[in-house]
Amino acid sequence: MWKEFKEFAFKGNVIDMAVGVMIGSAFSQIVTSLVNDIFMPVLSLITGQVHLSGLFFALDGQSYPSIEAANEAGVGTLNYGAFLQAVIDFLLIALCVFFFVKAVNKLRSFAAPKVEEVKPEPRRCPYCFGEIHEKATRCPHCTSEL
Repeated sequence: MWKEFKEFAFKGNVIDMAVGVMIGSAFSQIVTSLVNDIFMPVLSLITGQVHLSGLFFALDGQSYPSIEAANEAGVGTLNYGAFLQAVIDFLLIALCVFFFVKAVNKLRSFAAPKVEEVKPEPRRCPYCFGEIHEKATRCPHCTSEL
């Protein structure tokens, strides 16, 4: 059993996947910081200092200054602002990842060797040396049988 586990755990694919997960986790922290520390403050300035995560509706119909105040009063709240914040976070993170992948693909296209298609030599008529289709039985130029 130990031998089978070693063969599984130390295969190249498993190790590559583990490295990918770790790098993905680190990249996730970078993108989350970009969204929370750069984009959301700018969005807050545009919306007039409204913090979406603080928007809520008290289920008893009363007005409370904050979600915490409503919770202390024992009132259930519908926190639609937190949902909107999560949707905006997702969209901004998806946008960042899209641009990152687009940039990486662009860099890869520069690094990839250019492979040009080699066209085969055209078929020539043995009599007039005109170019003919490969399936032709007569030359269209001199009408010779091929």
